Amino acid sequence: MVLRLGHHFHQDMKAQCISHCLLGMTLILYSVHTHSLRRCLISVDMRLIEKSFHEIKRALQNKDTFQNVTILSTLQSLKTIKPIDVCCVTKNLLTFYKDRVFKDHQELSPQILRNISNIANSFLYMQRALQQCGQRWCQCSQEAINATRIVHDNYNQLEVRSAALKSLGELDIFLAWIDKNHQETSAT
Repeated sequence: MVLRLGHHFHQDMKAQCISHCLLGMTLILYSVHTHSLRRCLISVDMRLIEKSFHEIKRALQNKDTFQNVTILSTLQSLKTIKPIDVCCVTKNLLTFYKDRVFKDHQELSPQILRNISNIANSFLYMQRALQQCGQRWCQCSQEAINATRIVHDNYNQLEVRSAALKSLGELDIFLAWIDKNHQETSAT
């Protein structure tokens, strides 16, 4: 009988050890995942980007003839985007600005052009950092894909130059979203 109790005690200890090992592995994997998200959302001085934007904001918004239309309206609903999708949405919107907005916008003012160039260069820096994450840590859920598709659909409803101007004028919405989500992700 003493032998049986010892056997059960040994099995219970073995089960507890396995349980603790699994819990430990889960915490390690979560930590690695969280670290990877931090790596995805590279540290960039948002104040410099915001400064460049604020220097041109008024000029851009004064040229905007579609005051009642918004391209980035979907960003208001991005509050529901899960932390795992932040990398995807950020990557998609950086690509949207790089491939469409910055290319479609035609600017004559050297000062505005210089500030837009500073912003574009910062976006390229962030985009490269996100590419380093690879597909493993920066996957896109259907919700994230739908959110960025709405931005593209809104953009396509306007003439190209007007859409680019509107998107540049709304850049503060995207910058605030990056800043907020970067801080939240980095704090985890």
